[in-house]
Amino acid sequence: MDINKALEDCSKLVIAAIHGTALGGGLEVALSCHYRFAVASAKVGLPEVKLGLLPGAGGTQRLPRLVGAEAALDIMVSGRFLGAQEALKLGAVDAIGEGDLLDGAKEYANKLIAEGAEARRVRDLTFDAPAELFEGFRKSIARKARGFLAPWKIIDCVEAAANMDFDAGLKREGELFLELYKSPETRAQQHVFFAERQVGKIPDVPKDTP
Repeated sequence: MDINKALEDCSKLVIAAIHGTALGGGLEVALSCHYRFAVASAKVGLPEVKLGLLPGAGGTQRLPRLVGAEAALDIMVSGRFLGAQEALKLGAVDAIGEGDLLDGAKEYANKLIAEGAEARRVRDLTFDAPAELFEGFRKSIARKARGFLAPWKIIDCVEAAANMDFDAGLKREGELFLELYKSPETRAQQHVFFAERQVGKIPDVPKDTP
């Protein structure tokens, strides 16, 4: 969390250069930067829900401020990945480019400087989210999310982002993360997640065996 705050509070422009897959904490670091540049093949996402957790490094507080509450809820509760074009359309990234990552990021940085862009702190952005949005979203996932805790806690976090100041919302995110971390539901989801990845590996059989 300290690195996120340091990036956000820097007086000089901080631009995240994204390629490959920026997931979970990787995206949360990028969300703490003032601007985000991605290559066209990049993917981003906050898939912690698949491990029975929620994004615990400010993701539930910063993402809604960039893409809105409804889109943020969909992204975090589903755990799905976004391609660069969709991320750009929603506002999760600010620019995309082809070719070399560093060259593209430098070009984007020079463009921002030429335009006199300021260090934009995501924490200072605001968004509107009526109470009906959260109630409606809870109803929409009721059947699918039955027996799981993380989706509901994610909704609670985004609702806190809408109704509290940033620091209070961040504190609430941390409290709910710890609740999930200690829960049997989360441990069970993590067991299943890693077991599914182990089941296809047979000890002592070479990987190239048909």
